[in-house]
Amino acid sequence: MALEWEQLVVDSTDPAALARWWADVLGWVFVNEEEGEYEIRPAPDRLPGLLFLAVPEKKTLKNRLHLDFRPTDQEAEVQRFLSAGARRVDVGQGEDATWVTLGDPEGNEFCVLRSRDL
Repeated sequence: MALEWEQLVVDSTDPAALARWWADVLGWVFVNEEEGEYEIRPAPDRLPGLLFLAVPEKKTLKNRLHLDFRPTDQEAEVQRFLSAGARRVDVGQGEDATWVTLGDPEGNEFCVLRSRDL
């Protein structure tokens, strides 16, 4: 049996705006822009994508699933995300964590890991 990871679905109160934010910070492209459903991918023919769907409720608890990014320069990437509108989030990671936990404009957590070179 063949299995391909198509996308990760993100619930959002404003899926168009959140999809635009992620597309901008990741440099990804839109492959679907229907009312209430917006998908972005690294390239039109490249998987997986992020699919943003409209929901009426706001996020209230810590994510059970989140994205991790491993840049070559952690501090520069953290600053780039913060400048784009992300914010630091405390999910109990502690002061000695080697990663930085951020939240997107709707509060969805994601982590910026340190470089593998360290």
